[in-house]
Amino acid sequence: MRTMRRLVSSVKISSISDPAITIRCDALVDTGAAFMVLPSAWKDRLGDLDAVQKIDLETATQETVQGEICGPVKIEIEGFRPIYNEVLFVDMNPEDGIYDPLIGYIILEQSQAAVDMLGHRLVPVKHMDLK
Repeated sequence: MRTMRRLVSSVKISSISDPAITIRCDALVDTGAAFMVLPSAWKDRLGDLDAVQKIDLETATQETVQGEICGPVKIEIEGFRPIYNEVLFVDMNPEDGIYDPLIGYIILEQSQAAVDMLGHRLVPVKHMDLK
């Protein structure tokens, strides 16, 4: 039996009002998530962001948690074009002290990045889907 590996990509998130304010991290590519998800503990690191909305979320373990959508920010997955979107801040309690930010499908689509399941990597999408 083959085990599923984690697909991780380097990402840079920058403040639009002050591009010098930047977070660089490795993030798990999660096609089950929609947003760029960051730990709430990092929120102040991006300066003053507009809080757009608080939303209820269902986790992979079917637990309901609250998150806060903030932005806009500039998001750049390594090797792909930068986009402007919002981030979702969620309280995370990592067992090993290392946070697992997530890159969701909306961010992947806007960045024109697709998951290559066989090559276990992100690949460029040549054409955007208008259907």
